[in-house]
Amino acid sequence: MAEEFSIRFWGVRGSIACGGPDYARYGGNTSCLEVRCNGRLLIFDGGTGIRPLGEQLMRDGAVVSAIYLTHTHFDHICGLPFFAPLFCPENKFDIWSGHLEFPLTTRDAVSTLMSAPVLPIDPDIFRADVKFRDFHAGETLNPSPGVVLKTMALNHPNGATGYRIEFEGHSACYITDLEHVAGEVDAELVAFVRDTDVLIYDTSYTENEYLKKIGFGHSTWEAGLAVAKAAGVPRFVLFHHDPAHTDAAMAAIEHEASAAARAMGIEAVAAREGMVLRPGQALPVAA
Repeated sequence: MAEEFSIRFWGVRGSIACGGPDYARYGGNTSCLEVRCNGRLLIFDGGTGIRPLGEQLMRDGAVVSAIYLTHTHFDHICGLPFFAPLFCPENKFDIWSGHLEFPLTTRDAVSTLMSAPVLPIDPDIFRADVKFRDFHAGETLNPSPGVVLKTMALNHPNGATGYRIEFEGHSACYITDLEHVAGEVDAELVAFVRDTDVLIYDTSYTENEYLKKIGFGHSTWEAGLAVAKAAGVPRFVLFHHDPAHTDAAMAAIEHEASAAARAMGIEAVAAREGMVLRPGQALPVAA
């Protein structure tokens, strides 16, 4: 491709970060994606994975970027107070969310996290030029020339937002913290992700686990593949791994999901920290 379009995973876990040797292969940090569109940096979610991303960015000089939150549950924003670039005066960040209902705002949500007795600091400690911005899921945003960011509301407790990033004729959809309806394929979601190059999807639970966790706000790889098949999506990425799923469990899930996807003519892989996708190109080989 003439222009760069890449996605790097810095956090792939859901609910709570996990450490130790049982999580070394796929990673234990919670949700954070680094998206590059011809050098323009977009960050999706501020889970614990945003901290090591911040360390990398600190080595690269001044940063101008936007952080797009799927929602403001703890696992998706808990890394923000530890994101070093927010403390540098030469940097600029817009922090966006689209799921909150008036009068709540993005700043309100981050301020709630960064307040006593949870944390001894508030967002005023940031030294970068930080602006908190709100939109309504369903709006289309334009982060920079040539980049289109479409959004939709997702079925999740307290709400969440799905994103479709379009650039230079390619696209990627980031759909996490979504609960499907058993036995149904969401027509609105199918329309939103139709013909995208790659679908990154919440596969927190196995089908058996989901039956015990209906209402928790998460989905399965089987439900996600049904959406991908209906929408003509060629590549599928399992994401938001449950903290109970160790590397051994994830390897088994990935093997089963990949086999099922191949039977549908779809590539599938489980997200792992450090993995880089380039929409329009084949997925990386499974870990």
